[in-house]
Amino acid sequence: MEWLKDSIMMQRGVGAKREPVVHHLTEELQKVFHYTIGPYSQPVLHVKPGDRIIVDTRDAFEGAIKSESDSPTALLKMPFLNPQNGPIMIEGAEKGDVVAVYIESMMPRGEDPHGICCMIPEFGALTGTNYTAMLNDPLPEKVRRVKIDTEYVYWSKRTTLDYKPHIGTLSLSPEIDSINSLTPDNHGGNMDLPDMGPGSITYLPVRSEGARLFIGDAHACQGDGEVCGVAVEYKSVTTIRVDLIKSWAIDWPRLENENCIMGIGSARPLEDATRIAYKELILWMAKDYGFDKWDAYMLLSQCGKVRLGNFVDPKYTVGAAIAKSYLAAEGNAELTTAVAS
Repeated sequence: MEWLKDSIMMQRGVGAKREPVVHHLTEELQKVFHYTIGPYSQPVLHVKPGDRIIVDTRDAFEGAIKSESDSPTALLKMPFLNPQNGPIMIEGAEKGDVVAVYIESMMPRGEDPHGICCMIPEFGALTGTNYTAMLNDPLPEKVRRVKIDTEYVYWSKRTTLDYKPHIGTLSLSPEIDSINSLTPDNHGGNMDLPDMGPGSITYLPVRSEGARLFIGDAHACQGDGEVCGVAVEYKSVTTIRVDLIKSWAIDWPRLENENCIMGIGSARPLEDATRIAYKELILWMAKDYGFDKWDAYMLLSQCGKVRLGNFVDPKYTVGAAIAKSYLAAEGNAELTTAVAS
């Protein structure tokens, strides 16, 4: 990862030059997995900026669905889905800072690596829900148990998918609220953004002392939108490195990888999530990359990219991105000059 040395995390993180201490957050250490993200749960781990954490995550159903004959309705209780590891306390984090989370790797966990995808009545994008009230009958229940390895997701005899893992839920604690683990917002949460996988850095705004990092909901693969409401959910060994950037005022999560930077917004309707994401990206380009705000606005109309996270949860998530090739300082100066003239 040659680009990593030039990343914001490595350039501005207070722990970037530290030799990382390695922590392992096992199920035994976690003990209780959380279904809310907030400032009131008991910390399970204390780390320093720059440390590496190996996290043993459970699947989104906490292992309740085991076979294709299982009934999600009988085994699952809403909203007790999407169990979270954490909270992990990060030394020195305080309101107004940013925690950087670099996902190094995600591996299937267990002797029989597999994922679960299912259809749950009144859950998903193409059915009536509590938030999209309809009088039609719910869609049927259906479960698919999928073998996986570090190369492929063996969906069926007909279809083999690439193993492209990402973390569905990544967040810090809100300042005062405790928010269920299914709902994304400006603290992060259940964004289900496929870009949030190995080789990415997510930047999250700190709103409470110690940051209180939560992580879970590993996906072996997922299409844009997570349209049926469920990805290939699996238990993982996810390795992250965390760092702290002091006094960086951001309002919403941001993401960086080798090729782009991305603002992330979560809201209903979907248009508002997109607006938040693009606004965050424009403000980022203006403050940190020397763009004129209005030029950035017009430029993104030509080359901006939108990534759809989920549009099935209580709030929808959108990422708005620009390629790093457009961020070069020399190019910015030319663009600003052109606008001024």
